[in-house]
Amino acid sequence: MTRPYAPKNQELFDQGLAMRRQVLGTEYVDASIKNATDFNIEMQELVTQYCWGDVWNRPGLERKTRSFLNLAMLAALNRPHELKLHVRGAINNGLTKDEIKEVFLQVAIYCGVPAAIDSFRVASEVFKEMNI
Repeated sequence: MTRPYAPKNQELFDQGLAMRRQVLGTEYVDASIKNATDFNIEMQELVTQYCWGDVWNRPGLERKTRSFLNLAMLAALNRPHELKLHVRGAINNGLTKDEIKEVFLQVAIYCGVPAAIDSFRVASEVFKEMNI
């Protein structure tokens, strides 16, 4: 793969890469970047720099709180692939299974039962994979 461009802000990209690895796991993040193509490398750089470098590193919310928010938003948006990834990240950020359950019960009320049922299924898969 030929890299189309370097990150616009290398320092912010590096901070984002460190945060992304802490939350999602080094193996997953490194594989995402390594397996990027000419088509999607810019998206990997954008996500790493802006989502993880700029927003996740802001001082306004703790990582645990950001994970609570992500779980609710991803469940509401019906994004199971990203939800699965962020359930793992939420565990890495200190959320318990009971806290995750409460998020999805809240999702059932405000976003609909089908969204919550799918979220519980996805989370159960992650818990099984993580042996928790």
